[in-house]
Amino acid sequence: MSSESSKKRKPKVIRTDGVPAEGKRGKGDTDQASEIDERRVQSCVHFMTLKKLNRLAHIRLKKGRDQTHEAKQKVDAYHLQLQNLLYEVMHLQKEITKCLEFKSKHEEIELVSLEEFYKEAPPEISRPAITLTEPHQQTLARLDWELEQRKRLAEKYKECLTSKEKILKEIEVKKEYLSSLQPRLNSIMQASLPVQEYLFMPFDQAHKQYETARHLPPPLYVLFVQASAYGQACDKKLVVAIEGSVEEAKALYKPPEDSQDDESDSDAEEEQTTKRRRPTLGVQLDDKRKEMLKRHPLSVTLDLKCKDDNMLHLTFHYLMNLNVMTVKAKVTTAVEMTTAISAGDLLSPDSLLNCLYPGDHGRKTPNPANQFQFDKVGILTLSDYVTELGHPYVWVQKLGGLHFPKDQPQHTVAADNSLSASHMELTVKLLRSRLQSRLALHKQFASLGDGRVLPTSLPFSGDRGAVAGSSLTPFLCSAKLQAAVVLNPGYSTLPPVFSLCLNWKGERNSSNDDNIRAMESEVNVYYKELWGPKPGYQLLTNQLQRLCMVLDVYLETEPHDPSVEGPKEFPQEKMCLRLVRGPLRLKPFKFNYPQGFFSHR
Repeated sequence: MSSESSKKRKPKVIRTDGVPAEGKRGKGDTDQASEIDERRVQSCVHFMTLKKLNRLAHIRLKKGRDQTHEAKQKVDAYHLQLQNLLYEVMHLQKEITKCLEFKSKHEEIELVSLEEFYKEAPPEISRPAITLTEPHQQTLARLDWELEQRKRLAEKYKECLTSKEKILKEIEVKKEYLSSLQPRLNSIMQASLPVQEYLFMPFDQAHKQYETARHLPPPLYVLFVQASAYGQACDKKLVVAIEGSVEEAKALYKPPEDSQDDESDSDAEEEQTTKRRRPTLGVQLDDKRKEMLKRHPLSVTLDLKCKDDNMLHLTFHYLMNLNVMTVKAKVTTAVEMTTAISAGDLLSPDSLLNCLYPGDHGRKTPNPANQFQFDKVGILTLSDYVTELGHPYVWVQKLGGLHFPKDQPQHTVAADNSLSASHMELTVKLLRSRLQSRLALHKQFASLGDGRVLPTSLPFSGDRGAVAGSSLTPFLCSAKLQAAVVLNPGYSTLPPVFSLCLNWKGERNSSNDDNIRAMESEVNVYYKELWGPKPGYQLLTNQLQRLCMVLDVYLETEPHDPSVEGPKEFPQEKMCLRLVRGPLRLKPFKFNYPQGFFSHR
């Protein structure tokens, strides 16, 4: 690079301008030297000035730093003081909050009211002149009065304890006396048994029944008490009893006993069960269903006797997990009754009590909560188990004091004595009436099965098949009347309904013959004329006999066909005022007693 710079450096040319070379060189060198010295002095001055300025800059920088550091220390000191003050403020605020939230023990004490305090407390405690204006002094005075009262009550409590101990000692003495008296009373009761039997006053048996009743569930207990009371007061032919195992009933309420032997036995059983095969899901559901449908070991029986010594035996059960009652019925007759095929299930336990009250079929549980229980174990409806468990009629629940409102479901339903008492008399009358009506129906069906109509107390004209006690078909004829009869479970309060069809010269019924419709009206609409003496259990027989009469009127009042030779098929034997009347040509089906003629309605 030095070679290149030397090449580029231009040569210095010194002009002489006519001056000799030496003279010019001396003068130029002197000026140049002086200029260099001057420049050297100036550079030294400038360098000194620069050093001075540099030193001043460093001094000023140090001074600025010192001032900054000093100011920073002051700021840090002020900040530290501020933090200390804020901490003290926060601490004071916490202490204030603690003081404000402090709850004294006296706030948990229920003090007497101010009016009662100033009224009952003595002046030396209440000090109204001070406490009325100072709340703190007032609270202290009320606490002093509370302490005074508690001291008095403590003394009274000690006195009551002393009196209690004295009374307990007296009770123990009397218990010992009564325990010694019990064997004597038992011997007296045993000695009086022959007298009780002779006077028909079974006090001992009633005492045993009431002892057993203590183990009944509440609904059955309410039924037993109310039925016994009604039987003693109003119905001597109502017999109430308790059946079942008392020991099993007692075991239901006994707590399980824990012991080491039981634990060891249970451990052994668990080891055996683990080795065995686990039950399937179906078996588990069956066990759950049996547990849910489990009945109480005790049951209450009612025996309703009638005047003819026929008896209705009712057995009431209680399903513990469903909280409902069921009933099973059985009929016992004084004489053996002939079994009539047409009687069907009149005396069947499954239908005997059906619709004792309107709409009460006893096929569904009256407790709305049971459906949720059934869903858990796979039970569709209780009707599949009524044959085994009995029917859960609504009136059965009411006799047990149970009521399940559908609009306002309740978590627990308790047995109510007043509900049972209000339904007892009417239900007993309906049960006895149902038994008598079914026995009367059974007798009528048995007679109809033999081709006879039972005697009746209503007046009828003696004629074809209408004579009381005669056969329904005493002779052969070309007319055949078929009657479809609908019997309501509430017979005879609700009458049977007839639908007629006459096969004679074609098929005639209420849709194509107005007189057939009028014959149906005679037995369906005017059935009250056929009731007879109350309670009207012979209504079906009376309707059949009236049907025979109007059939005779229908056939005898038919005009004779002149194209047919010979006498009239059904000669007129009934006395009728007019044979037909009106545009519908209706026949006289109304029987007038005692005149004995038929007329139009």
